[in-house]
Amino acid sequence: RLILLIALFLLVTLGLLVSRILAFVQLFFEHSGVAITQQEIASAYAEPGGQQRPQLIPKIIHQVYHDWRHQNQLLPSDWDDLRQTCISLNEDWEYMLWTEEKSRDFLEANYPHFIKTYDGYRYPVQRVDALRYFLMHHYGGIYLDLDNGCLESLTPFLYYPAWTVDGGHGALSNNILGSKPSHPFWKLLTDSLLTYDYNYFFPYVTISYASGQWFETAIWQEYHSSTTPENHLYRIMLDNRPGTDPWIFFTQARGETWKNWDNVMFLWIGDHLIVL
Repeated sequence: RLILLIALFLLVTLGLLVSRILAFVQLFFEHSGVAITQQEIASAYAEPGGQQRPQLIPKIIHQVYHDWRHQNQLLPSDWDDLRQTCISLNEDWEYMLWTEEKSRDFLEANYPHFIKTYDGYRYPVQRVDALRYFLMHHYGGIYLDLDNGCLESLTPFLYYPAWTVDGGHGALSNNILGSKPSHPFWKLLTDSLLTYDYNYFFPYVTISYASGQWFETAIWQEYHSSTTPENHLYRIMLDNRPGTDPWIFFTQARGETWKNWDNVMFLWIGDHLIVL
């Protein structure tokens, strides 16, 4: 009887392990939600009646600047030039730049239960990751990494209740996000930060799966598994590989401020995952 119980335990454990591995692998392939191109967004806005649709997202641009290396509050000149492109093309929008002090004050005032996790992150970029999700939940608006600039007004994006960007390969991206305030996706995402808070051996894995793109993708899939098609969210296609559709609204410049010793290895694996 003992042998039978042990065998049953091992079988259940193996089943759980296999299911977790399969769920993890799926993060890098086809994603749930509604795929939409930048051209489709621009066309929908330009067509008759396109601007009479209900505006769901408030006109707020969020960006985060945490200089954990030099403790400098001044933006690098190239990033400042990029953010100015978004400010000048969206003159009637509110612009919010979140420094380390301002970020923590916001969380302490509105999400005090998260402060212990926020302060306990091993890698500073995890705090930047987490903050953007809480900003989407609390304020709504559009979030952009500081290495992203604007080519056009962002107004055409205001008619979609919540969205992220999809580079067309690998996990979803969290460098550009949009949402109306208090959307349930961000509630699920911010709540899940607590249960996903785990330090793996590899820095890249810890950052990606505890708060970054892999984490976002996992919760995205979980959210869509329990919602009806009419409540599915949008994936804006933003592929920068040669031969793909040109970027209409955004630019990409210097980034990777969170690079660690294992980044190159995992980025290579990601680029060759389909082949492997």
